[in-house]
Amino acid sequence: MDTHLRQAIDSAVAVVWGQGARVSQIVPLAGDASSRSYARLHLDGSVPATAVVMVLAGSALPLSSEELAVFAEPLKELPYLNLYRFLRPLGVRVPELYYDGQKDGFLLLEDVGDVLLREAAQQLPTVEVERLYRRAIDQLVLLQIDGTRRRAPSCIAFQQRFDQRLFLWEFEHFIEWGLEKRQGRALAPVEGRALRTIFEQIASRLDRAPCFLNHRDYHSWNLFVQNGEIRVIDFQDALLAPASYDLATLLNDRDTPEVIAPALEQTLVDYYHTAWHQRGGDEFAPDLLWEEYNLCLLQKACKVVGRFYYLELGKGKSGYLRYIPPTLATLRRVLGRLPQHGRLREILATHFPE
Repeated sequence: MDTHLRQAIDSAVAVVWGQGARVSQIVPLAGDASSRSYARLHLDGSVPATAVVMVLAGSALPLSSEELAVFAEPLKELPYLNLYRFLRPLGVRVPELYYDGQKDGFLLLEDVGDVLLREAAQQLPTVEVERLYRRAIDQLVLLQIDGTRRRAPSCIAFQQRFDQRLFLWEFEHFIEWGLEKRQGRALAPVEGRALRTIFEQIASRLDRAPCFLNHRDYHSWNLFVQNGEIRVIDFQDALLAPASYDLATLLNDRDTPEVIAPALEQTLVDYYHTAWHQRGGDEFAPDLLWEEYNLCLLQKACKVVGRFYYLELGKGKSGYLRYIPPTLATLRRVLGRLPQHGRLREILATHFPE
C-alpha cells in the first residue's frame, strides 16, 4: 500500500472514530475477478475493532461491467455508492459506508466477516442449509419487489436492463471463449448458425419477461453470514432483469451444487414463489417461474463457462478452470429439463463430451 493511500486511510479513521483511533494492522483480503482490492483494518481505540477498505482501481468510474456501457453521459458518482444509497433504506443488509474516500482511491466499509454463505452451508444438515438459503431468498425478494416499487430515476440500476442485446453479448462471449478460443478454431458455419439461432430464441424469450431490480451477481461468494443473518456485497452492477435471474445465480453458481442438491433446489424455488407472493409481488404461475428460472440458469451457465475461459486464457488469471466441470454439470442438468432445446444439448456434447 503506497504512502499516500495509507495516510488518507489513517486520516479517515480519525475523522470517523476520533483522534484516539488508529490502524494497528492491515491485512489483505482475498479478491475475485474484480479489479478492486480489499483489506481488513484492525483498529485500536475505537469500536468497531475492524473495518474493511475497498481500494478502487484507476479512476474507479465506472465500477461496472464493460458490457453494461449504456449510459448516455459519463457517470458522476461511483455505481457502488449510487446503489448503496438506494439499497440501504430498503432494508437490504449491505455493509455500512463509514467514509467516502474516493478522491483518494478508497471507501471505508463495515466489516461483515469472513463466512461466505456457501462455506457456512458446508457440512450442515439439509434442513439448516435450507434455512440459510431461505434467508438469502428473503433478502433477494426484498431487493426485487420493494426495490422495483420504489424505483428512482437517480438510481443507475433503473437505467440498465438485461435485454436481448446483453443476453446475446454473453452468449457470444461463450461461443468466442468457451468454444472457439478454447479449442483454437472457429466453429463450423452450420454449427455456428444453429447455436446462434437457439441463443437468439432464448434471448428473445427472456427479453419479453417482466423486469425487476436484480443484484446481477447474487451468488454465495457475495453473500456473507454474520450473526445468523445474510449480508449482501458487490451490488454495483444491479440492473433490471427477469425475476428469476438472481435466483438461478443463487442456487447454481460455481460450487453451489455441492450444497444444493436438485431436490433442495426445487424446494427453494417453491419457497421463492411463496415469498414473492407474500411480499405482494405480481402473480407468477409456478410453471412459468420454473421455465424462466431454467432458461436464466442455462444462459447464466453458458456465460460462466465463457467468462472463466476468458479470465484464464485472455486475462491470465488462474484458478477459474476448476469451476468449469460443475458448471457443465449444471448445463447438462438444466438441458434435461428443457427438451425443446435438445439440439443445443447435442451441439454442446460434441465440444464438452463430459
